[in-house]
Amino acid sequence: MSEARDQFATLVDIIARLRAPDGCPWDRKQTHASLRESLLSECYEVLAALDEADPAQLRAELGDLLLQIVFQAQIAAEAGEFSMAEVIRDINQKLVHRHPHIFGTEKVADAEEVAVNWERLKQEERDEDASALASVPRQMPALAYSQEIQRRVAQLGFDWEDTSGVIDKLAEEVSEFRQAASQTEKAQEFGDLLFTLVNVGRREGIDLEAALREANQRFYKRFACMEEICRQRGVNFGELSFAEQNALWDEAKQQLPE
Repeated sequence: MSEARDQFATLVDIIARLRAPDGCPWDRKQTHASLRESLLSECYEVLAALDEADPAQLRAELGDLLLQIVFQAQIAAEAGEFSMAEVIRDINQKLVHRHPHIFGTEKVADAEEVAVNWERLKQEERDEDASALASVPRQMPALAYSQEIQRRVAQLGFDWEDTSGVIDKLAEEVSEFRQAASQTEKAQEFGDLLFTLVNVGRREGIDLEAALREANQRFYKRFACMEEICRQRGVNFGELSFAEQNALWDEAKQQLPE
């Protein structure tokens, strides 16, 4: 192809060519539904690149994500549902509408006021009888979903006055979990405990998904370090006592503090 490879229109044309009657059999076979897992996977790969703070990897992963978006739009265009131009028009209109302090005459004092106005404008775009939580995708990871719905209700004033109140609630939930008798009750109380813990993190400005991903990675690296120490010493990790394994864990933490 002779088109400029750094143009968005070229990507659109490539996808259309792949989907043409004489195009790629695999690409022609795809549907909105069949690409769901690929779309989700690419989103997570973008997150991984952000976590690694790797610009080259992020550039590549954003390209893969953009491919998924254009692919979905091409399938929709072929079915007469909507076009790529309509996707772009809608997001442009939304951005202008939600930034009246930039594209209109409204004045704001700071980023916090912008966030409050953003939620108000989003509410205006919803049906009158729609819940403020209705547009939060239920397919989101549970921690991220919990953080988002709590953030939205907090914007409407349904929130603790300070973090100490949430900490007290957290202690209450721990007590209720300990007192739970059946497995069903334990699962319910554990869910309440997690929900309250999410509230603590949200109020402290912590991204729950990112924090847990980072904790997972720390654990992975430290456990791998423990395995390497065992290989160097010619011992089998699984045959060590729990006390010996814990001693190895402390050693790994010293080697990998972060």
